[in-house]
Amino acid sequence: MTVIAIDAGTTVVKAVGYGDDGAELAVGRRPAHVLRPHPGWSEQDMAEVWTSVAEAVREVAGALPEPPDLITVTAQGDGAWLVDERHRPTGPAVLWNDGRAADLVAAWERDGTVQESFRVCGSRMSTGMPHAVLAWLRAHDPGRLERSHQVLTCGGWIHLKLTGASAVDLSEAAAPFLDIRAYDWSDRLMELYGLEWAGRLLPELRDDDHRVTPLGAAAAAETGLPTGIPVVLAPYDICATAIGAGAVTAGAACTILGTTLCTEIVTDTVRTDEAVGITVPLGVPGRYLRAFPTMSGTDALDWGTRMLGLDDAAELTALAARGRPDAAGVRFLPYLSPAGERAPFFDPAARGSLTGLSLEATREDVARALLEGVTLAIRDCLAASPSAPERLALCGGGARSEVWRRLIADMTGVPVTAPADAEVGARGAWLTAMVATGREPDFRTAAATYVRLAAEHEPDPKAAESYTEKYEAYLRLRADLGPVWAADRDRARRGGAGV
Repeated sequence: MTVIAIDAGTTVVKAVGYGDDGAELAVGRRPAHVLRPHPGWSEQDMAEVWTSVAEAVREVAGALPEPPDLITVTAQGDGAWLVDERHRPTGPAVLWNDGRAADLVAAWERDGTVQESFRVCGSRMSTGMPHAVLAWLRAHDPGRLERSHQVLTCGGWIHLKLTGASAVDLSEAAAPFLDIRAYDWSDRLMELYGLEWAGRLLPELRDDDHRVTPLGAAAAAETGLPTGIPVVLAPYDICATAIGAGAVTAGAACTILGTTLCTEIVTDTVRTDEAVGITVPLGVPGRYLRAFPTMSGTDALDWGTRMLGLDDAAELTALAARGRPDAAGVRFLPYLSPAGERAPFFDPAARGSLTGLSLEATREDVARALLEGVTLAIRDCLAASPSAPERLALCGGGARSEVWRRLIADMTGVPVTAPADAEVGARGAWLTAMVATGREPDFRTAAATYVRLAAEHEPDPKAAESYTEKYEAYLRLRADLGPVWAADRDRARRGGAGV
């Protein structure tokens, strides 16, 4: 028995082949290009994403010792992937980190819609969520909505291409259209957003008991897979990654060190009294994921890598390790996304900054400040979490860096682990498929059997005081710059006029 798991990220599409013992046998990767046709926009060509998926799957299928008898899918979340009645894209996908609807979301902030909707769905709005994108399209591109039959996610789009069935997993439906307690589309939320007209666009909901659909003939021909094998629609990537890291019981936590820096804690209760972060069904029965997905993660380090003229992020972390403990007074706020920030606070005007620069600062000090600034965002998210975790599993590309893993342990004061799997999201999709098809009895048993650790780090207690001081300075700097961000945004709205 072999299985292929697809994990379609924002910048890379991955397919992983597993043997019957859960071992990774082959990995195929293809790029996923992000398009930015206008300031603040973030899009992808839907056909290109599917081509990348099909090519990666075909590569892995050809490397397996026998044809796979199961395929499973997880992908980036949020955004709006619109298709017509013939399942053709009506334009480019608008991604989760798109910022064009910032003014609409800001208006919902001012009139209380955000707080009221949070009490129903348990998730804080952001500009790249489908309700904001649909509202923007209604105002600026109504023709596209007229041509559209359904609004999908990236995972839903891939599932549609594989099976011909339009569907969305509960985890992705949760933000922003799901009544988080009723597990159903909410008419009240559509009314709050002024999107009553958009109900016709919502696809079929798929819960934990309805994940399996057979592979279609057209997709089989494109991917080289056997027609009719089961296709499992797994939860979207932040949930799949938590599952792949073994975070399937209440209190377990992980941080994804990827394009999104997402810190998340598993819970068995839903709280809708504090409008921060998101709450989504984990994909494990009776469990929810309380998540704080920032708008900028490893891409902030990629930016720093380019600015310092380095070859890659690994070179940046090596440079940071040689920086002085005080980084010569340099501090970094990592809010580099054109869409601002959404967790653990919301401000579409938020922008990154390097402060404390002087002639004494070296490249090593700047690199250290960059790495510390991104890491302080993790501590900030943990501070907003419902409970303090005993351990923090680190996943994503950044988890390969021992320097960064140790810094996270020291800065947060929490022991950290790193799973042995290179593709933790794909592992979570595989575990979901094992349970969904009855090959494993439950998630706890499956995680205990197949999730292994590659590294563990304890925090350095001597570093705790200095990093607490840095965190407090980080918060003060953010508060001080808030009015500057707002003024810059107002000036931009007026067309860049001087003050």
